[in-house]
Amino acid sequence: MKNKLVTLAVALLAATGASAQFERGKAYVAASLSGVGVKYNGADKGSLGFLAKGGYLFADDMMVTAQLGYDKQNGVPASYSLGAGFRYYIVQNGLYLGASASYKRSTKDFDDFMPSVQAGYAFFLSQTVTVEPEVYYEQSFKNHSDYSTIGFRIGVGVYL
Repeated sequence: MKNKLVTLAVALLAATGASAQFERGKAYVAASLSGVGVKYNGADKGSLGFLAKGGYLFADDMMVTAQLGYDKQNGVPASYSLGAGFRYYIVQNGLYLGASASYKRSTKDFDDFMPSVQAGYAFFLSQTVTVEPEVYYEQSFKNHSDYSTIGFRIGVGVYL
């Protein structure tokens, strides 16, 4: 019983501390990995992706983001992406929804415009550092069946 009360108190403190991080004027930087066998699209034979993100909270709970990505799939040339997006923190404990659009280019004459939606959680390890698991869906306009992707990524974020 004592352990349950301590766990509940720690969870409440973490949620209270997190609310101060989503205020207007804060900056955000993050890096995340995707793939690693936890995503699916019609062309995948295994892949690994890296996404670097930066953002700015222009209002409480609302962030504009910029992102730079790299994705490597087995048997397919590497691709690079550049995009922008928006993130809305639904509740002050870190749950968020996001939307973004990126331009993806491969070294083998492939380019695509890919809008994306995300849902995730910013779990605070300290006052400024988070672990952010995220589920996402990217829509390909070039070849929906082979390149539209649903997946999971996990990252580390810093709120400044």
